[in-house]
Amino acid sequence: GQDLLFVIFSAVYLLTLMGNGSIIWAVHWDQRLHTPMYILLANFSFLEIWYVTSTVPNMLANFLSDTKVISFSGCFLQFFFFSFGSIECFFLAIMAFDQYLAICRPLRYPTVMTAHLCTLLVVSSWVLGFLWFLIPVIIISQMSFCGSRIIDHFLCDLGPLLALICKKAPAVELAFSTLSLLPLIILFLFIMGSYALVLRAVLKVPSAAGRRKAFSTCGAHLSVVSLFYGSVMVMYGIPKTEHEAEMQKTVTLFYSVVTPLLNPVIYSLRNKDMKKALQKFLGI
Repeated sequence: GQDLLFVIFSAVYLLTLMGNGSIIWAVHWDQRLHTPMYILLANFSFLEIWYVTSTVPNMLANFLSDTKVISFSGCFLQFFFFSFGSIECFFLAIMAFDQYLAICRPLRYPTVMTAHLCTLLVVSSWVLGFLWFLIPVIIISQMSFCGSRIIDHFLCDLGPLLALICKKAPAVELAFSTLSLLPLIILFLFIMGSYALVLRAVLKVPSAAGRRKAFSTCGAHLSVVSLFYGSVMVMYGIPKTEHEAEMQKTVTLFYSVVTPLLNPVIYSLRNKDMKKALQKFLGI
C-alpha cells in the first residue's frame, strides 16, 4: 500500500513541478506575456513549486521508511508550508486587484499597474508571508514537548504539534489561530469584493464576445480561489468532531498536493495567450 502511495504522489509531484515550471518558462520566454497579469501568474507558479516541495519530498521519504521520523529542526522548517500558504493568500488578492483594474478601470490600468508597482506587490507578499509565521515559530520552538512525540499528521501541522506541549498555553493557541485566520479572512473579503465589482462591470459589457473573454479570465482565477479557500475554510471552519484528525489530513492533503497540481491546468486551459505560449514553448 505504501509503495503504491509513493508512486502516486511521486507522479503528482513531478507533474506539479512540470506544470508550474512550464508556466514560468512560457512567461519568461514569450515577450507578449511580459505584462503584470502573467508576471504575477509566473510568481504564483514559482510559489506553488516551493509550496509543494516543503511537504511532499518528506512525505515520499516516509512512505519508504519504517521509522517515519522528522527531526525537530525539520519539523520547524515545514512551517514554511504555512508561510507559503499566507503568501498564496496575498498573491490571490493581488491577482484579484489586477483583474479589477484591467476590467473596471481599463484606461487607468497602464498608469496604475506599472512594472514598479507589480514588483513591489510581489516582493511585499513574499516578505509579509514569511514574517507572518516567524514570531509564532520562534515562540513554539522555545516550548518543551512531552508525551509520545508522535504527530498524528503527515506534516508538522500546528494543531497536532500544539497537542504535544507539556504545559498547555491557551494564549499561544489563540494567537496561532488568530494569526492563521486573520490574513485568510481579510484577504478573502478583499478578493470577493474585487470580483463582485468585476462581475458588475462584465455584465455591463455590450458585446457577448467581450463578456465571454472577461468571464473566461475571471473564471480561471475564481476556480483557483475557490479550490484554495474552500479547502482551507473546511479545515479551519468546521466544528471539532472525533473524525477531525482524519478529516484534517484529507483536507490538508488536498490543498497542499492537489491544488498546486490543478492550478497550472486551470490557468493554461482557460487562457488563449497562455495556451499559445505553452504550445510554442513545448513545441506542440
